[in-house]
Amino acid sequence: MITHAEQDLRTALDSSYNAWREAIVKKDAAAWTRATAEHRRIEVKNRILSEKLPFPAAVFNLPTPPPSIAGLKFLEAQQSGLTAKSAYFGKIDFGIGGAPTENLIVLSFVRGGRGWLYDRADFVNLAALPEVRKELAAGDIKYLKETPEARPSGVVPPTPIEVGPAKIIAKVYVFCPGREVQVQVNKVSRHRFANAKEAEIVIGGAVDGLNEVQFSTKKLEGATGKEAMTIRVYLMSEVAGVQPIKIFEYQVAEGGVAKPFGTSNFVVDAAVMAKLAGK
Repeated sequence: MITHAEQDLRTALDSSYNAWREAIVKKDAAAWTRATAEHRRIEVKNRILSEKLPFPAAVFNLPTPPPSIAGLKFLEAQQSGLTAKSAYFGKIDFGIGGAPTENLIVLSFVRGGRGWLYDRADFVNLAALPEVRKELAAGDIKYLKETPEARPSGVVPPTPIEVGPAKIIAKVYVFCPGREVQVQVNKVSRHRFANAKEAEIVIGGAVDGLNEVQFSTKKLEGATGKEAMTIRVYLMSEVAGVQPIKIFEYQVAEGGVAKPFGTSNFVVDAAVMAKLAGK
């Protein structure tokens, strides 16, 4: 049974999500700014400028529009401090063709000066969780109650430092089976990888002269601590056909021991810039 307080919270959160979604669909930058939580807005802006894309135009360059929650089954709305989450179940349509199947979407919000502001959406594909799909279809929200990621934490994420347009696009690549690896570039761009093989954009990009790379490594439960590992930073050329430059690498062979912490540097000089320019 939904209480009056939960219904009021649901109404406020729905309004926030719908305002954000409408801003995306209509490509309304001012409305997007008003509807988006500050930390998320700055995070998106930083990533776009770090890829040397136009802001705010690139905000709306999404492969598909955000899904509508109209017609989905409302499961719950929960608040903890200045954070809240709402959960919906049903045929979530991302507009990519084919018949959508019944899955779960959890929406996150942060309370700001103008009320609840949209943060992010977490989509859960239930294809591998048929029993959970049955439970949610019947209105049983045990899965939500037992899943920490589906509960509001009460902790508002910190607002990142704003960066300007990057001079050089850079990416951090990490291969770390059995480990958690954290990387920080120039004390601005922070990255966390766990049991992953992924690349992420460096916020702020690489700068002229000296650049700093800091990293930490930690064995995950069940791992041996002797798995192979690679941390790299690549500089990306904007010239067609010019390959990325591997400017930094820390590698551990299978059976080796990774440093728990490390700090290193790479330099962007005239020779590096010439290579990026294809000269």
